[in-house]
Amino acid sequence: MTLNTKPGRSLQSVLQSTTLLLVASVGLWAQSDGASGQPAPGAKPDKHNGAADTPAPEKGRSDDSYVIGADDVLSINVWKEPDVTRSVTVRSDGKISLPLVGELQAGSQTPRQLEEEITRRLQSYISEPEVTVIVSESKSQRINILGMVARPGTYMLTSSATILDGIAMAGGFKDFAKKKSIYVLRAEPDGAQKRIAFNYNEVIKGVRPEQNIKLMARDTVVVP
Repeated sequence: MTLNTKPGRSLQSVLQSTTLLLVASVGLWAQSDGASGQPAPGAKPDKHNGAADTPAPEKGRSDDSYVIGADDVLSINVWKEPDVTRSVTVRSDGKISLPLVGELQAGSQTPRQLEEEITRRLQSYISEPEVTVIVSESKSQRINILGMVARPGTYMLTSSATILDGIAMAGGFKDFAKKKSIYVLRAEPDGAQKRIAFNYNEVIKGVRPEQNIKLMARDTVVVP
């Protein structure tokens, strides 16, 4: 590098000025880099930095009211235990199987209750297991609306849906629907099928309103 010295200034004073400028530039660069939160090149990440740590999963993400049933698909996560974490389908008998846990009853329980049962069983193998159960696919809480309705098919069941609600979900009646002869097919615990009559014309007139029962999972509403 060639230094251009002016008359009256010594080479030493020029070198001193150049050094001061370099020091000031380095200081400004360090301040701006620190403000951005980025580590300097070659620096090791701070182990106390929250972004570098993986937090434990939050509890309470599962549903306290949903009742698990057959064919539901459950996402079961055990924190830091990939061999136990998996997706399982509830069998027709309401049971599931997991490594270390074995076979257990999932049907008729809420996700939170199932979390507690899995946690209890894992405590013999894992110190302080963190378990989360989420219903990833709800296939048990569904009803079928068939026959002379605008949109026959399968629908998700809400907790308070009645026969009238089911008909409304399916878009109402088609022409020539036999509104006095509607019925619900319901599976009994012993495997038998129960037929429940429903007269739409009576119910909307306020006659025998008790016919408008709440629907249950796997009910089939038939509109002839």
